[in-house]
Formats: sequence, C-alpha cells, structure tokens
Amino acid sequence: MEEIRIHEKIFINIGNTRQGMFIVGESINNPVLLFLHGGPGMPTFFLEKQYPTGLEQHFTVCYWEQTGGGISFSPEILPEEMSIERIVTDAIEITKYLRQRFGKEKIYLMGHSWGSLIGILTSAKAPDLFEAYIGVAQITNQSESEKLAFKYMLDKYTEAGNKAMISKFGSYNLENGKEEIIRFFKSPLRDKTMHELGIGTMRGMRSVITGVFIPFMTSKHYTITERINLWRAKMFLLNKTKLIEELFNHDLPVEFPKLPIPVYFLSGIHDFTVNYELSREYLKNIDAPVRGFYSFDASAHSPMHEEPMRFIHLLKNDVIERKNSLANPN
Repeated sequence: MEEIRIHEKIFINIGNTRQGMFIVGESINNPVLLFLHGGPGMPTFFLEKQYPTGLEQHFTVCYWEQTGGGISFSPEILPEEMSIERIVTDAIEITKYLRQRFGKEKIYLMGHSWGSLIGILTSAKAPDLFEAYIGVAQITNQSESEKLAFKYMLDKYTEAGNKAMISKFGSYNLENGKEEIIRFFKSPLRDKTMHELGIGTMRGMRSVITGVFIPFMTSKHYTITERINLWRAKMFLLNKTKLIEELFNHDLPVEFPKLPIPVYFLSGIHDFTVNYELSREYLKNIDAPVRGFYSFDASAHSPMHEEPMRFIHLLKNDVIERKNSLANPN
C-alpha cells in the first residue's frame, strides 16, 4: 500500500460555522487520531516545532481548533451560542468527517486538559465512533483540583518565606465556593505561579510569555490575523461565555463511572494544573473494557511534549494493541 504523507491546514463547515484544523501524518494508512486541545481556546499545534510529539509518525492526526477558538474563531458567534454541549456535538461531526475522508470505521480520540473534559463527554455520547479514548492530564472535578493546587502553591511560598506572594494568595479564599474558585482560576496569578513552580504547561517552562506567547506569535502556521484572533478568542471564551462555569459544574467520576471503550490516562506527576492524583483515582475506579493509567515522572501538564518518546512507546505498545501491560499497577 502506497505511503502518502499529509500536511494541510483546512477549513470546513461544522454546525453552520467555519472551523479550522491542521491534519498531519507520515501515512494516511495509519490510524486516525482526533486531538482535542486545552483551554478553552488554547490550541497547542504550534508547540510541535519546539517540542515535537512524534504523533504524526504513527497516526494521521487532526488538530482541530475547537469551535470559537483559534482559527475557528468568528466574531459572529454570540456568547449564548457557546456551550460545552455544542463543542461536543461539533467534535462528533469532525469525527464523522475524518472517518469518511480516511475510510476508517473508527478513530482514536485524545483529549488534553480542557480537551479531556470534551473527550470524556464525546466518547460517552458516541462511543461507537472510537477505537479508544486517551486522556492526557485528565480533568475530573476541577473545583477539587484548584483547591489542591492553591494549597500546594501557598505552602511552597510559605516555606520560602515569600511574603509578597503569600499576600497575593491571601486575596483569595477558595473555601468560599465556586465563584471564588473561578475568580482564582481566571486570575493572572494562577498561570504565573504555576509556571514559576514548574507545575504548569511543562515542568521546565517557567514563563507563559516565553514558553507559549512568543512561540505562537512567531509560528509560521498562522497568518497575522489568526495570531491576533487566537487571543481575541481566548478572552471571548473565558470571559464572555459560560464555558468556565460549565467546567466547574462537572464531576466526571460521578457522572461517567463507566465507558464502553478502552480508556487510557497519561499524566505528569508534577501536574497541578489538572491534579495528577485525582486523575489517577478516576482511572482506577472507571469501568471500561480495557483501562490503563501511565505516570510521567519528569512531566507536569504536557507529557506528550515533555517525554515524547515514552508517550509514543505507550501508545504503540498498549493503546493501539488494546492492552495495558505497561500501565501503572493499581
């Protein structure tokens, strides 16, 4: 069978909205994987240049920039039109497009961070479309995750005697309920301190400016307008819609204790953006035909970029083979 490489940026109409994606792969004969990025509204395809995952060597990967975000941003989308349910519905339509285009009965679904919330909901709603679900930095109950992260960071600054940071954290009391947790979640303080302490995007990424903003703004995959629109979209989704409130309404281990397809979670042990221990506990209790949890000892929130060789090894030898022989012991 002829090996045909693919590397394209395309736009299709999904849900009456022009939506963009990058599709890359060394051979269109490989399994197809739909990658659901984090955020909301924070695509990470641009990180492939500096931190290549190697996914395209083993899959035809669709990096869909989710409804309303990235190159799928449209000023015509109204805040009240955006919901998690809409993104899930659109993810299913993208999946059907990929199945038809590449002649696959089923594809693989991978969700990272925010995308792992969309991933669980999508695989639960349309399990017959997927070979397996792969959650990277899998969301569980984000309210509990934020409380654990807050305590960890405050303890670290207290141990260091950093009075300025202790004072800043004193402006928040996460025990006051969901509104206060969301206020902290949306604050610049959260991102800044997570990166300073090595529990953010990557273990070694100590600044979101040098680690994310500059690489994206210099990426050749995007036009100047698209680069500006990504940040417009992120602010729109974060502050104008109810997506974050919806995120904090979910408790996935309670809502989805069972999935009828193989389920794999891959998490960095230093991840407090989405708590590692909560993800591990969810996988341990989930009812699925095959399940496996995989720890990454040198990673924080993005093991596919931080430890790509191990990441690919696990996908090749366990996920594609529908096994869990390399998973952590329960």
